[in-house]
Amino acid sequence: MEVILIQDLANLGFKNDIVKVKDGYGRNYLLPQKIAIIANEHNRKQLAENLKQQAHKQAKLLADAQALEAKLQETVIELKVKANEDGKIFGAVTTAAIAAALEAQEILIDKKVITIPEPIKECGEHMAQARLHREVKADIKLNVVAE
Repeated sequence: MEVILIQDLANLGFKNDIVKVKDGYGRNYLLPQKIAIIANEHNRKQLAENLKQQAHKQAKLLADAQALEAKLQETVIELKVKANEDGKIFGAVTTAAIAAALEAQEILIDKKVITIPEPIKECGEHMAQARLHREVKADIKLNVVAE
């Protein structure tokens, strides 16, 4: 079954993508939750018209995302956490903590777009990644220090 996604869905696609899914997944989850619509001829034509109208908006969003990526490349986020003498953190650094630290530096990024490749459980320099746009992913440099 082919469906048109109405909103972004992790591991499946982005809004306005036409994706092929299993019939049961489409009928029982995507369609009732209003995450997708069936990709019939009428909906495809409507999608094409909407995409044509949104093309210039997407260009502006891409430019903004690239500017934010350049700003993130220059920025090093310092996170102060509770840790023992060996540098082991009590708990772990979360995406919410990273988003709050970025907000303190006047960079607004939602915590949902930030990913941490492996749990950060000790002090030192680490990397996280933010998916700012469909085509733009930015690396975030983290410097985790003990309080």
